[in-house]
Amino acid sequence: MPTPPTRCQRITRRDVLRSGAALAFTLGHVGSTVRGADAPLEPIRGRGTQPWPVSLNTSTIRGHKLPIEQTITLAAQAGYAGIEPWPNEIQDYLDGGGTLAELKLRLDDAGLKLTGAIAFFDWMSSDAERRARAMADAERQMERLAALGGTHIAAPPSGADASTDLLWAGEAYHALLELGDRTGVVPALEIWGFAPVCKRLGEAAMIALEAHHPDACILPDVFHLHKGGSDLGSVRKLGPAILGGFHINDYSKEIPRAQISDRDRVYPGDGDAPLVQLFRDLQAIGYTGPVSVELFNPAYYARPVEEVLSTALAKTRVLMHEALGDRA
Repeated sequence: MPTPPTRCQRITRRDVLRSGAALAFTLGHVGSTVRGADAPLEPIRGRGTQPWPVSLNTSTIRGHKLPIEQTITLAAQAGYAGIEPWPNEIQDYLDGGGTLAELKLRLDDAGLKLTGAIAFFDWMSSDAERRARAMADAERQMERLAALGGTHIAAPPSGADASTDLLWAGEAYHALLELGDRTGVVPALEIWGFAPVCKRLGEAAMIALEAHHPDACILPDVFHLHKGGSDLGSVRKLGPAILGGFHINDYSKEIPRAQISDRDRVYPGDGDAPLVQLFRDLQAIGYTGPVSVELFNPAYYARPVEEVLSTALAKTRVLMHEALGDRA
């Protein structure tokens, strides 16, 4: 087992502050190329700046194949408020001899929150035995996230098929939420544009409402809303309590909806999604939770990781400023 990291080996808040000058230069350079920016982008004014803390879904740099401890360091240096890791990244850290307590300390020292994660357990399967195995796996994943200070986990409609009844899905979601009661981690129903059910905003809202649980919430994603055929503007019809996060990305309308895939996601502001209006809508309904940049673009995997991180955050901030002005 490797020696547990000492404080000097972990990134500290002081380290993050020392990196500010370099970050300001990087963001200033990026800002000159971002749509809607007439001048270099101002440095990020603190990761916790309202109205929404911006988190990093680690799929955005998944192709760089970095260990999670390095991702934490880089995300903190870039100015993100938190991260959304994938389970295999946490497992790799544990397999390498690390512990959940050590990983939690790395997050704390970096000033990052674990705002979510995703795991693929077939909780929406109609097969009772398969669903029972999925629920056991879900509970293990939730307990692990709770140890890291996480409060939410994405619950896409894994196991569903075209015959899945939405009212029954509400009952299944209620059972999943009861696991959240025991572990302290809320499963957020994630919309999947590829799925046979829960691919549209209305379907996800119905399942959440029919779960009859106070913590029921949904996790929309800009790309998946487009893929599934939902109008992004419908978000303004929701209340903030039903949102368990929001995944931010962009897409091109030139790619037919039937053909567009995860790899076609682009930086916020580089596509055709009405993201400025989305941020105005989120502000109007009173949502103040995290938004998480989630990309899967192989072209970005080929770019330096620091460039990808700073560009994604800077472009997101530009849209917030355009939407809300000084309030962002």
